Amino acid sequence: MDPSALHALSPVDGRYQAATRPLAALFSEAALIGERTRVEALWLLHLAEHLPTVLPQPLTPALQACLHQLAEDPGPDAAAAVKLTESRINHDVKAVEYYVRDQLAAAGASPALLELVHFGCTSEDINNLSYGRLLARARHSVLLPLLDQVIGELQANALRHAALPLLARTHGQTATPTTLGKEFANVEARLRRARRRLAEVSLLGKWNGAVGNLNAHVVAVPDADWLALSQSFVERCGLEWNPHTTQIEPHDCVAEYCDALASANTIGIDLCRDLWGYISLGYLRQRPVAGEVGSSTMPHKVNPIDFENAEGNLGIANALLRHFADKLPISRWQRDLTDSTVLRNLGVALGHVLLAWRSALRGLSKIAPDEARIARDLDSAWEVLGEAVQTVLRAQGVPNGYELLKDFTRGRPIDRDLLVDFIGSLPIAAAQRERLAALTPATYIGLATTLALRPRD
Repeated sequence: MDPSALHALSPVDGRYQAATRPLAALFSEAALIGERTRVEALWLLHLAEHLPTVLPQPLTPALQACLHQLAEDPGPDAAAAVKLTESRINHDVKAVEYYVRDQLAAAGASPALLELVHFGCTSEDINNLSYGRLLARARHSVLLPLLDQVIGELQANALRHAALPLLARTHGQTATPTTLGKEFANVEARLRRARRRLAEVSLLGKWNGAVGNLNAHVVAVPDADWLALSQSFVERCGLEWNPHTTQIEPHDCVAEYCDALASANTIGIDLCRDLWGYISLGYLRQRPVAGEVGSSTMPHKVNPIDFENAEGNLGIANALLRHFADKLPISRWQRDLTDSTVLRNLGVALGHVLLAWRSALRGLSKIAPDEARIARDLDSAWEVLGEAVQTVLRAQGVPNGYELLKDFTRGRPIDRDLLVDFIGSLPIAAAQRERLAALTPATYIGLATTLALRPRD
């Protein structure tokens, strides 16, 4: 562990620093400064390409190279230089502007050209595009691949255990059997839908000045098609153009993104709790890892810590994500600053998401069914066949079939012999009685195997 991590306030940057490093490269202070620098450089390049008459001088090869470098990779020293300026002027985005100006001045830009850095911009023009691009990158490079891994594990378990009968529990009580594979398939299908929802959220961007009307732009260069320039620049940044905003892009898309991710996480919490329960019942065994300690006092234990850690981190993530979804679309009149500090915590929430799903993946890699234990519980739950019997009675038109079974099964132990004797007394055709008598809890699984094997794409 990096010694500095021992003194971090947040476990995301401390204990879990190594695990969350992919997101630190996107949502750290240095990453945000880097993205703001890219947007500033891209804007001047865009002006030079689409409104060259506003430039006091053509971009020399040296200036073009400088801008392209800033737009591609501002370099490892940019963040520190920007922070030094910010410490003096107390404005984070203005410090980025000054950094870009300094780099261009060193490359030979005239004072008049330097005035076009940040031309017509408000800080939020830079910020909303920066955060939108970072969220898009996080979704593409971290979140969707992570969900795909989990979906792949669930699918593998669904196929592997498609036909393995499992005693179901509704309200915590024994219920109609299913298969272990079908239960994995259920979660896989839910997570696939949640993944699609997250993938389909459109990330919007705005580029229209102080209150969203391009006021200063029109006064400064009245003949320019500023709406077209605004749209083409936002789209150049890889986002969908939003022409109707105040000073800030209203963050509805960020709220949708956070809500979609939180919904996927809720499915994950449900999964973790169910797997924890199956481990507790003994239906799932956990493969011990050599060298690990399960308990500080009970050496025999192999605790389901991966699913517990996943559940805990998903809960923290959702507390933040739901707050983002509720808060970010709200801003007083044309702008207040409450969104700024909230947006800075996007990486914290996504860090907990990353930790959680990786823990769940570790847990999934360690589990295997205890088929003997599962079979024993099925064989001691003959009462669950009461549903099959009463439904056949209904189909055959026997009056009060449900009540007959309720009186026979409710709250009393039922074994095979008792059930077979009861079936033998029913007023239905002999073939129907034989079919019911041949049922066992392990064979009463309906179409569970078919559903577990059914494609879910």
